[in-house]
Amino acid sequence: MPELPVTAGLLLAAGAGRRYGRPKALVELAGEPLARRGIRLLRDGGCAPVHVVLGAGADELPDLPGAVPVRHDGWQEGLGSSLRRGLASLPADVSAAVVALVDQPLLSPLAIRRVRAAHAGGAVVAIATYAGRPGHPVLLGRATWPLLDRYAVGDRGARDLLRARPDLVVQVPCDDLGSPVDVDTPADLPRV
Repeated sequence: MPELPVTAGLLLAAGAGRRYGRPKALVELAGEPLARRGIRLLRDGGCAPVHVVLGAGADELPDLPGAVPVRHDGWQEGLGSSLRRGLASLPADVSAAVVALVDQPLLSPLAIRRVRAAHAGGAVVAIATYAGRPGHPVLLGRATWPLLDRYAVGDRGARDLLRARPDLVVQVPCDDLGSPVDVDTPADLPRV
């Protein structure tokens, strides 16, 4: 595989996990907090640096080696504010960020590499798809970040921007690379 441009990783892990009953960043799978799994996912996918947006439960998390913690006191505003906060935390020389959600532990580092390869090929936005449906990871080129001020509000991340500007989006099939299944409730954990 050719050398890919350096892109940052951004793990969104600030929510309270109301349906789960506690912040999902703290939930353990195979003895490891989902926040650590998400960091490893992004790092193994070739992202550097990796920033983790933390809110609810941030003080209860163990160390997060390999990542820059980004405290977001406005996490209650929803996913959109966490996305904007995380992107704003990235160094000025970062040209793109791969965004992953803490509650999707079955994503593959190969999917991260695949969206990064699409960016290396000229994609401004590259979004993993599963069975033709958009999912994560999502790579956002820096040129799109200012647009998110209008679209990433409440519990909406980049989805509305991607729908409004399909000309920017390259879909990257990742059916063979893990699963985008969410861990939303304690009952979801055994199936992953």
